[in-house]
Amino acid sequence: MKSTLEIPLAHISGVRVDVEAARGWWHGIKMPGTNIPGILTAGTFYQDGKRVFWDVHHPDKTIVIDLHHEKYQQLIVEVADPDTAVQLITSQM
Repeated sequence: MKSTLEIPLAHISGVRVDVEAARGWWHGIKMPGTNIPGILTAGTFYQDGKRVFWDVHHPDKTIVIDLHHEKYQQLIVEVADPDTAVQLITSQM
C-alpha cells in the first residue's frame, strides 16, 4: 500500500464529487488492494481498462480525480470536505 501519492496539478484533467463511484460493490480487479463492500476500498484496482487508486472509507466524502501522464488514470479518494477539495483543485488547474 502507498502511504502518499504526489501528483502535479498539470497532470489533473478533471475532478468531481462522485459519491456513487464508491457506493457500488464492483471496484475492479485488486492489484494489490482491499475491498470490503460498504466498509473500505483501498489500493490499486483495474477498472474499465484503467489503473485506479482507491482510498475510501466513507463514500459520502468521495471525489474522483482524472489524470493523464501518470501511473494511475484515476484517483478515487475520500476527503474531509468534497466540495471544498474540488473547488481548491479546480482553482489551481
